[in-house]
Amino acid sequence: MPTFETLLYSVEDGIATITLNRPDKLNAFNTTMMNEMISAFDETDGDDNVRAVIITGAGRAFCAGADLSAGAATFNYDARDALHREARMREGVQRDGGGLLTLRIYDSLKPVISACNGAAVGVGVTMQLAMDIRLASDTARYGFVFARRGINPEACSSWFLPKLVGVQTALEWCYTGRIFPASEALEKGLVRSVHAPDDLLPAARAIAREIADNTAPVSVAVTRQLLWRMAGASHPMEAHRADSRGIQARGRSGDAAEGVTAFLEKRPPVYPDKVSKDLPDLWPHWTAPTFS
Repeated sequence: MPTFETLLYSVEDGIATITLNRPDKLNAFNTTMMNEMISAFDETDGDDNVRAVIITGAGRAFCAGADLSAGAATFNYDARDALHREARMREGVQRDGGGLLTLRIYDSLKPVISACNGAAVGVGVTMQLAMDIRLASDTARYGFVFARRGINPEACSSWFLPKLVGVQTALEWCYTGRIFPASEALEKGLVRSVHAPDDLLPAARAIAREIADNTAPVSVAVTRQLLWRMAGASHPMEAHRADSRGIQARGRSGDAAEGVTAFLEKRPPVYPDKVSKDLPDLWPHWTAPTFS
């Protein structure tokens, strides 16, 4: 089991829980947390025992945004040390750390559930946009505060946010930078449901349990990538091509035979295929866009 400086990581009965763990700093996001979260998703993808991932925060916040301890230089990449600049430089541009994380979450092979237990502003909310199912405590507060800090939205949120809540709401939240409650996040579709604090993690685990106990892990991985990638498709034919390749590959798999047989025999399925070795190639000509 990996150990991290800024995270807690555990796996129990097929459910991985990643807890942002800087409670004295309201789990403020820094470079170490970014790197460790990316590594944690590498871990969950590589572990066939992990069927779903839950992200939450330690203490009273989910994530209070970027760590501002550098003061006025916080977002000035030119003021960073040379090693930091070179590691994230592409085409003369410093890559946004929140974006590096959300792009990794986008590529996750396991479902990702956010259990937002408190304040989630800046990257604390934009990182959740790349997660699949978002639950909130009734104590959660959200804010796309970038314009109030003199910067712009990051973490690929200009792609994710309008897809979730529509352009009008996305623009209002980003223009004003105001803090809003979990009830508004629910009303506008940012979160699935709002829970009392003690009920939040059990509710997230119940969804993860439903996935882990009843579905084929390879099928879930394929489904996740189909829905996320097709969100940016230019024509439904792109989806038809990928769907058709998937049905052909999965239809002849051991999972499909087991799923149908278990249904007919009225017993729980035991799926044989593994995400680590049995994923079909649905996009033979597709390559992820890169900076360079």
